[in-house]
Amino acid sequence: MSVTNKSNKKKVQPEVKQTRSNRQKHLRVNYNEAFACEICEKKFTRKRQLQLHGRVHATEKPFACDFCGKRFLFKCLLQEHQRVHTKEKPFDCDICCKSFARKFSLKIHQRAHANGKPFVCETCGKCFSQRILLESHKRVHTGEKPFLCNICGKGFSSRAGLRAHKPIHTNEKPFVCDICGKGFAWRNSLQIHQQVHTDEKPFVCDICGKGFAWTSSLPIHKRLVHTNEKPFVCETCGKHFSQKCRLRSHQMIHQNEKPFVCDICGKDFRYSNRLREHQWVHTDEKPFVCDICGRGFLQKSILKQHQSVHTINEKPFLCDICGAVFSRKGGLQIHQSAVHTHEKPFVCEICGKCFLQSGHLKRHHRVHTKEKPYVCDICDKGFSTSGGRIKHQRIHTNEKPYVCDTCGKGFSTSGSLRLHQRIHTNEKPFDCNICGKAFSRKILLRNHQRVHTNPD
Repeated sequence: MSVTNKSNKKKVQPEVKQTRSNRQKHLRVNYNEAFACEICEKKFTRKRQLQLHGRVHATEKPFACDFCGKRFLFKCLLQEHQRVHTKEKPFDCDICCKSFARKFSLKIHQRAHANGKPFVCETCGKCFSQRILLESHKRVHTGEKPFLCNICGKGFSSRAGLRAHKPIHTNEKPFVCDICGKGFAWRNSLQIHQQVHTDEKPFVCDICGKGFAWTSSLPIHKRLVHTNEKPFVCETCGKHFSQKCRLRSHQMIHQNEKPFVCDICGKDFRYSNRLREHQWVHTDEKPFVCDICGRGFLQKSILKQHQSVHTINEKPFLCDICGAVFSRKGGLQIHQSAVHTHEKPFVCEICGKCFLQSGHLKRHHRVHTKEKPYVCDICDKGFSTSGGRIKHQRIHTNEKPYVCDTCGKGFSTSGSLRLHQRIHTNEKPFDCNICGKAFSRKILLRNHQRVHTNPD
């Protein structure tokens, strides 16, 4: 029996057809004889690849979407985009059956099953499933913002951030609700809106049982209501916030940035909602309507304050010590601190004055700093508190939401209504400690006491 030495056997190479195009490609790959772009010097092994690349510089977008008219450089990008309109998701995960519009999204998703996050940040140790996500994350540490808006010049750390910012200038709303037809600038805004129609709230708080439409809303709720946790810190002033979006809004104060400009009068604003509220001044629109009396308001916060006029007798918050009832939880907390515990833990570091609540201390600080961050959109007058601005704006609107249920007279503030009602009730809670005479208002008592201190 003969033994064949395997090492002496020659490997048979598959026969490759020698053509002119194969020879040219081989030379380009191995001897760097490539097709080079004259603008950026990027090299390609095929002439067709160079031609397609040329569209990047020429900004030519020959492929247009039949639904919304948006244009694309390549046909494959158009096909991916059209799935936004058709809701088609042809790529299915074979483990959990979740569907995706793009093959690339499916690959990223599948790493979740394999727990594959091979890209690690050297600074903080955070892991990522994609290299591009790691590169974007590194800019958090470096502060780099290479993606600039060509309209306002604002910089962003990621291309996605720039794309999300651009609809502010174009007012483009490509994501349309197929139930009510309302348009949105961003896909996630549409998804949040669609929960209005389904009323689905699958994410439930394990403390109070309240349900939420989105998983991100649940931890925010817990921080605001149950734990009072504020993990987001301003690097400039050290102020803490419970939500990242509130930190970003706050940081605009330090940057003095006002990117939202009214196209009618040119007034600029820090926040988009302030711009929308201001524009109603030009249109005389009052979109927030009371469902009880039909009165319209410029701002949602003013509507909420007005609605308390109708529910003034509703006081669901009960003090478990003395039985006093309150219409707001904050009112109950203030009552318990002021009456029962006499606790004032918040101290002004400038003058030493103590306060029941941190909010009261913040408002007091503005006495020292002369800060007036709440500005009237109509006359530009500044106020140290939002309540002061709301009361002032009633001068312009002539609004009198607080109505006497005895004579029907209206008042712009609840305090004015209470003073007026003493005319009907003949209530006189302020007594002179010398002669015992009673008065309906504290200022009348002070004026009276001058009779005893200065009889002449």
